[in-house]
Amino acid sequence: QVTLVESGGGLAQPGGSLRLSCVASGFTFSSAAMSWARERPGKRREWVSGINSDTSDTYYTDFVKGRFTITRDNAKNTVYLQMNSLRPEDTAVYYCAKGGSVYGDPDYWGLGTQVTVSS
Repeated sequence: QVTLVESGGGLAQPGGSLRLSCVASGFTFSSAAMSWARERPGKRREWVSGINSDTSDTYYTDFVKGRFTITRDNAKNTVYLQMNSLRPEDTAVYYCAKGGSVYGDPDYWGLGTQVTVSS
């Protein structure tokens, strides 16, 4: 049974940082591309970042490039999203996803973690 459990969300001030984690189980983590997407209030889910299985390739959408960093630890079955220079428009539910490629098309989603950026 595949499970993806996100954590690390919460309230941050504009300009602040948060680090999201996603612990995976039920599949061969080291062979899967992993990604993060988000749903902002009233908006459709949008791709944020992806990383391939051996970390040789990563992808970031323009609105997070230079501020967010995706990494993974295959020994811990965990993927991370370091979010710096947070903006109010980054407020969203952030979802971890497995499979597909760094650009999208995952085959499983986590339940999400809320990130709120506000002063």
